[in-house]
Amino acid sequence: MRKLKIQSGFTLIELLIGILMASIVTYAAMSLYITQHKQMIVQNQIADMQANTRAAAEVIANAVKRAGMNAPSSAAIGTADTNPDSITVMYDSGDLDNVEIEIAMPTTSSELRCDGHDLSGVAAEDWVYLYDPYADVGEFLQVTHVQGSDHLQHNTMPTTRLYPAGTRVVKLIQIKFYIDRSNPDHTALMLQTFGSQPQPFAEDIIDLNFRYFLANGAIVTQTNTPELIRMVEIDVVGRTHDPDDEFFTDYRTRNFNLRVKVRNLDI
Repeated sequence: MRKLKIQSGFTLIELLIGILMASIVTYAAMSLYITQHKQMIVQNQIADMQANTRAAAEVIANAVKRAGMNAPSSAAIGTADTNPDSITVMYDSGDLDNVEIEIAMPTTSSELRCDGHDLSGVAAEDWVYLYDPYADVGEFLQVTHVQGSDHLQHNTMPTTRLYPAGTRVVKLIQIKFYIDRSNPDHTALMLQTFGSQPQPFAEDIIDLNFRYFLANGAIVTQTNTPELIRMVEIDVVGRTHDPDDEFFTDYRTRNFNLRVKVRNLDI
């Protein structure tokens, strides 16, 4: 009698079930990977946003700390409650050491005679600030030529008044911080130094707010008496570079807030 050989294997139904189960496992694994990958991207963007926002606030704070250093207190800080706010800070660059006009100006276009002072820290096309400490007034002036070693010429820009002997000549830095919203998809914190074009300093900064604590106890959002400012509260708001369609707003945002004492205005 011939014995029958029994062949073992998968039926078509078993094979289809196996493929279906493998597909389900693969889909679950891919979904988990995609979710985790997206969360990682979002977390990286949040970390970048937080670092960017913090850095922007700290740069502004460092400038505020220097406000009024060897500069007139009445022009040390310019405030603007403009939603978003802006701030202008002025302080000594340190390039000139106690330089003064030794001979009063006979005309508004006459050269500045700083006889005996070292002017090696200034060159043609530099901006200097004339400050009369007696009248507590001053103005920016562009140098056209350094005559000899101690005379400054300003041929293209006469002064608005005659400055006396003892007027200080300071190479000041004036910085303005503000938000550029001209492109809503790419807002930025802008930095502009006096006499230069504004430059983006930090991308994806969407708001900037200041509060000023004055010597008389008042807390204001802008002031015409910057010499009374004793502390500045800085609030910077940043957002992620890309929108998040799974978040309840288009972008995730964070704000960084700090307070900084003004060191030079109460001297």
